[in-house]
Amino acid sequence: QVQLVESGGGLVQPGGSLRLSCAASRNIFSIYGMDWYRQAPGKQRELVAAITSGGSTNYADSVKGRFTISRDNAKNTVYLQMNSLKPEDTAVYYCKIETTTRVYWGQGTQVTVSS
Repeated sequence: QVQLVESGGGLVQPGGSLRLSCAASRNIFSIYGMDWYRQAPGKQRELVAAITSGGSTNYADSVKGRFTISRDNAKNTVYLQMNSLKPEDTAVYYCKIETTTRVYWGQGTQVTVSS
């Protein structure tokens, strides 16, 4: 079993920054990749960023150049640094890990970009 806990969401003005964290209950990020997803009201959940166990990263076109995914294996934590935030980035953000046997999701953290 793995528990994932997101934190770092909040209200920010357009152009501002936030850093989200996803803490795992045990050392898993060095074994499996991890994804950040988001879901805006009335929309489907979408992949925002991903990092493999080897450290390779991938981003949705809508966030390239603005968001950065990284991880600290010693802290069992993955981060999503979000800069130059836009109102359309408003959503609940979730971290996800898929192991060989099951998929784990965090509870989500709300990000609201508004003036």
